[in-house]
Amino acid sequence: MLFANRIKSGCFLLLIILIAAEYGSLAADRVAMRVVSTRPGMVSGGDALIEITGPSETIKSQNLSVLVNGRNVRQAFRSGQTPDSLLGRVEGLLPGKNTVEVRVADRRQAALELMNHPITGPVISGPHQTPFICQTEAAGLGAPLDANCTANLVVTYVYKPTQPPAPVAGGRGGTPGGLPAGFKMYDPSEPRPADVAQTTTSEGNVVDYIVRRERGTINRAIYEIAFLHSPGQALPDPWNRTPGWNGRLVYSFGGGCSAGYRQGGAGGGLNDANLSAGYAVAASSLNVFGNNCDDVISAETMMMVKEHFIEQFGVPVHTIGTGGSGGSMQQHLIAQNYPGLLDGITPSVSFSDITTVTSNVVDCALLAHAFDGATEMWTDEQKTAVSGFATWRTCSDSWNRSFSPAWLVATSCNTVLPKSVVYDPKTNPTGVRCALSDNQVNVFGRDPKTGFARRTLDNVGVQYGLTALNSGTITFDQFLELNHRIGGFDLDGNIVAVRTKADPIALRIAYETGRVDAGGGSLGSIPIVDSRPYTDPTGDIHDSFRSFATRARLVAANGRADNHVILRLPPNGRRGGGGAQRVDPIGLVDAWLDNMAKDVSKDSPAVKVARNKPPDAADACWTQTGEKIVEPASYTSNGRCNQLYPPHADPRIAAGGPLDDNILKCALKPIDPDDYKNGLTAGQINRLKTNFPGGVCDYKRLGVEQRSLTGTWKGF
Repeated sequence: MLFANRIKSGCFLLLIILIAAEYGSLAADRVAMRVVSTRPGMVSGGDALIEITGPSETIKSQNLSVLVNGRNVRQAFRSGQTPDSLLGRVEGLLPGKNTVEVRVADRRQAALELMNHPITGPVISGPHQTPFICQTEAAGLGAPLDANCTANLVVTYVYKPTQPPAPVAGGRGGTPGGLPAGFKMYDPSEPRPADVAQTTTSEGNVVDYIVRRERGTINRAIYEIAFLHSPGQALPDPWNRTPGWNGRLVYSFGGGCSAGYRQGGAGGGLNDANLSAGYAVAASSLNVFGNNCDDVISAETMMMVKEHFIEQFGVPVHTIGTGGSGGSMQQHLIAQNYPGLLDGITPSVSFSDITTVTSNVVDCALLAHAFDGATEMWTDEQKTAVSGFATWRTCSDSWNRSFSPAWLVATSCNTVLPKSVVYDPKTNPTGVRCALSDNQVNVFGRDPKTGFARRTLDNVGVQYGLTALNSGTITFDQFLELNHRIGGFDLDGNIVAVRTKADPIALRIAYETGRVDAGGGSLGSIPIVDSRPYTDPTGDIHDSFRSFATRARLVAANGRADNHVILRLPPNGRRGGGGAQRVDPIGLVDAWLDNMAKDVSKDSPAVKVARNKPPDAADACWTQTGEKIVEPASYTSNGRCNQLYPPHADPRIAAGGPLDDNILKCALKPIDPDDYKNGLTAGQINRLKTNFPGGVCDYKRLGVEQRSLTGTWKGF
């Protein structure tokens, strides 16, 4: 018992030390310090925004000094948001450890240790990928200045004219270096153009629709920050706001999913709806999954870009994530694994995460291969039933032509990589491998037997087409042959006869470190507005059941999902038709966060987020004619929204898997005749046992190595 008490005492002392390290003081009546631009151990670029609080007489003392590694930087500090606070941008930090001290009359009042990292990174993502192709010239930033693809900072201005300009070739909105659609260039050295439009911000300020664009490089990525600002006026800073900025930051995440090894181009930064309302917007090329499908690098890049934003322009009232498809995965995982970076998220055409999605997506290639060589005849209706999707075209025309099995193929590198450096099993076995598992080797590590990255991919025991068999859509012979022929993938992404087995260490890492969206971290306590147009019948890969899978995970983790709103739009909703023009996820989340900020109770964030929902923060769908139907979103509901827009599934759910779709490798059980609704003969059962000698998936149990998240803010 004495030993146990000593352990408890030691843990308590450690907790005190950790708190003291971050805030510099334990006593409420003494001076405290904190870093407001990032976490103390994750400072980058040689500067940090620091707040000092304490008794007013101490804060205002003429004898107060702030020392950075012994150097007095008191002149960098000015009055903060309250009378008993100071706010200062400390610059010139040394690489590695730095000590910041507050002294009054040469007596230490507080101390803080900072760990400074290069602006080129890395901070938490592990060793940089090599090779890494710079693309600053294509972005209009000039030739790279070093091997880390650094480029000079470029600030330009654009404006919205009173009459829309003619389209500019290659001028997609947010294209780095290009003229965004609907804008004209603004030259600060010339007189103000007569056709500058005006806009009203969310705070009611009427300002010229002139946008300041800042582009540069952070963490080897091309970033962009933009907000309303007229040249000649003072810029916002950590101490002062400006009429054009409403104090909020919208961070954009781009879609797709490919291996990295390149800088890529940022996209989605200059969003007209957000800018016109006064939001500052930010984006980065390594927050585009199509440039690098690694959520840890994405989180690191967002952290560093936001840090830079705060140091230059001030702490946002709220930071709200936006973006669809691959961009939705990043929002879910950053909110779960790096809480505090995003205060609310607005995923669209969403997926929960890339790790679990990969399993059911690459199944499409296996199914197509099995169908093509089958002796049994298969109709498209039967193939659809086995796939779980609304149509077999989701597999055949969409996934198989884009990501299945490309995500597993070692040679599926972007064309900017020279062929001479790309892996070839015979001619270049040590070359660059571009399967997704290889892209995340810092997270999952290498298998010492092969030298290749560990994989979570597994389909042992999966009974493909089980629900179709039980519904009578396919015959037993079809079911048997399909599962005999299904096969798996070798380490290079080739289809082989044997099923794929996951690396158990990779499985454990995936769950423990948060590569699987489990509804944890802050995901259960921040506003989430999930919206999508309904495109299931068209073969679009963004099937609507994905929103319900995420909700199921939130409920499993938190016992509730009050913070999760699902908005379903008609097929043309993405373009603003059918009532979609009434949907403003950013504004809805912003209002929700404002309500929460006014709630001064001591209740948990999970309680506050549920209690402070705006009236419009409710599940709903819109008809083609624009009618809004408000009703709880449920995967199994017979309500009007599901009648209009029925959700479907994927191959793993169609094989008997759960809706939350988060089992990477299933636990096995002996074949049970009761699982087959139409009854099987003893001979058929024996034939099944030949197909599944180790047993079949038992989805009533957790998956192999499936476990809870073991903590947030992990580095690799």
